[in-house]
Amino acid sequence: MKKTILFFAFLITVALGYAQNGYQIKVTLSPFTKGYLYLGHHFGGKQYIIDSAAINSRSEVIFSGKEKLHGGVYMVIFPAKNGWFEMLVDKEQHFSVSVDTSDIIGKTKFANSPDNELFQEYQKIAQQKGKAIYALQNLLKEKPVNPDSVKIKAEITTLNNEMTAYREQFIKAHPNHLLAAIFRVLQEPKVPEASKHPGGKYDSAFAYQYYKQHYWDGVSFTDERLMRTPVFEPKLQRYFNNVLIQQPDTLIKAADKMLDASEPNKEMFKFLLSTLTEKYINPAYMGQDAVFVNLFERYYAPGKADYWLNDKYRKVVFDRAYSLMANLIGEKAADMNMVDTLGKPKTLYSIQAPYIVICFWDATCGHCQKEVPKLDSLYQNKWKAQGVQIYGVMTDGGKEAWLNFIHKHGLKGWNHVYQLPEVRDAEYTAGKAGYKQLFDVYQTPILYLLDKNKNIIAKKLNYDQLDDLLQMKIKK
Repeated sequence: MKKTILFFAFLITVALGYAQNGYQIKVTLSPFTKGYLYLGHHFGGKQYIIDSAAINSRSEVIFSGKEKLHGGVYMVIFPAKNGWFEMLVDKEQHFSVSVDTSDIIGKTKFANSPDNELFQEYQKIAQQKGKAIYALQNLLKEKPVNPDSVKIKAEITTLNNEMTAYREQFIKAHPNHLLAAIFRVLQEPKVPEASKHPGGKYDSAFAYQYYKQHYWDGVSFTDERLMRTPVFEPKLQRYFNNVLIQQPDTLIKAADKMLDASEPNKEMFKFLLSTLTEKYINPAYMGQDAVFVNLFERYYAPGKADYWLNDKYRKVVFDRAYSLMANLIGEKAADMNMVDTLGKPKTLYSIQAPYIVICFWDATCGHCQKEVPKLDSLYQNKWKAQGVQIYGVMTDGGKEAWLNFIHKHGLKGWNHVYQLPEVRDAEYTAGKAGYKQLFDVYQTPILYLLDKNKNIIAKKLNYDQLDDLLQMKIKK
């Protein structure tokens, strides 16, 4: 009998242990009594649905799964997908929540989820302060010249300071809580007052450096829960877009520091590397493709991303990197083995000039047909007298169309060149990169500006932008 009791006790223990594996979240959401509710979560700047369940007549659903959910801010989405409420998912993944859509924050109740009880308390306080601040801001908008404006602004500052103090106190009381991690992301560096700057007076350079150096204070780059919140990715983008000086070296240094810190956590490393890759593989500003090339050389090429790369993504990254390596700003341009309109050799390096504009174009390309004559007008009326030479490379469209366009539009004084098919085939057979890869020519027209030593000064600007830069260089 004793052995039988112990055996059943063992089975119960195993069953209880199994029951606590995975997740089980019971949701009661009034007034819905039909359709489906959806379970989703934030991820970077997007939201994803990961589960769904049918609503019963008591407005109930149960979301469950055998595997635990990743920590983060989750959403229960309404049947028409026109609204949702948020909750935290972390270590506690077996709990229930009752919500009334008439007052989501005020009438939400959690059971067996202390994390969400704290989250609910914060939401109520944030809503209360937010409404008060909104009302005060409306008073300022209604009466721009208001005798009480100083008092109103002081009240707004007080309310904001109270929220900041609440968050700071929460971090101290619950340092490992997901909400504390979120609050750390929301914190702004407090630049010392002017009297504590060098020399005892306000120093903008010191203020900037302090702000930049303390921007990520308290934030852990190994805390993968942050990926699934709505606050981390915007802070990351603001850091690279607005806080850092938009120079490749500065951006590279910051990216490396962040990625190296995140490497112990594979999920966070993957998120940061893929986010920065997406940002700089086709950057907004000229020259920042150097950031992507550094990501490739430091992380992709050595195999540090192999554990999550699929074949399609790998091909995109590797092909793009190989297309950019040879044409970074400041690098020496590759020579091109070309012939002129008469079939005589005319390589890029045979051109001697203080500045060389390379124009990759196609006579049958509609955009080229509009832009190339405008480029020629700049050359004839300004650049030619300044010693600038144009190296015009026919990329496609056929020799006959190319020669006809040159003749029709009077493109005189250019170094018109194209690559012989046998030269192209020989390069391919030998495994050498062709000029389209070396200069990243995936569309036309594309313009490059070189100095007298064939170093790349600028690339992929339009003719007006190129002229502005060229004139600035010539004046210097």
